Amino acid sequence: MGKVNSVKRHQFADYLNVSNAETPEWALCGTGFTTLDEEPGAQSESVKYVNDKAASSSVESYETTFPFESELIPDERAILAIYKVGRDHLLGSDAQFDYVRVELWDPVDGQENTFQARKFLVSANVDSISGENKIAVSGNLNAVGDPVGGTFNTVTKTFTKAGEAPGSDEAGSKSHYWLGRG
Repeated sequence: MGKVNSVKRHQFADYLNVSNAETPEWALCGTGFTTLDEEPGAQSESVKYVNDKAASSSVESYETTFPFESELIPDERAILAIYKVGRDHLLGSDAQFDYVRVELWDPVDGQENTFQARKFLVSANVDSISGENKIAVSGNLNAVGDPVGGTFNTVTKTFTKAGEAPGSDEAGSKSHYWLGRG
């Protein structure tokens, strides 16, 4: 058996749109984040027919969450935006962001610095702002609706929906909590 090349956590890059303007402003969720995972949350349904010995299951839906924990670093725009959702008790669309998860281990052939990615609309659920020496912010980014497949250029910070021409970044239709507020 040859060498197994497993994907490592640092081969995923996570970006949060911290702008409420038409043009997205993607902030890397890197420095300060100690945890940022993905839990697809598959919801299944089982049924056992009278002529079967065992039940059959099928996946019916997903409830995707991205549990996170971070240190509160004011210079890190993604952390600050999420922190302000909890601090200011924001609700509804004021607590929503576009979020892109980039698979750095899966480059797009012929497109420099461009990788396979998925874009989600997420609702920031801040569970805790706590700590003594270092303040930690933790909670979940909860997916709203279905993800959008596409690619992301890590230099231009442009998401391109699958099937569209590169460079046609879509900001999304939801408003976002802007860092300048509050």
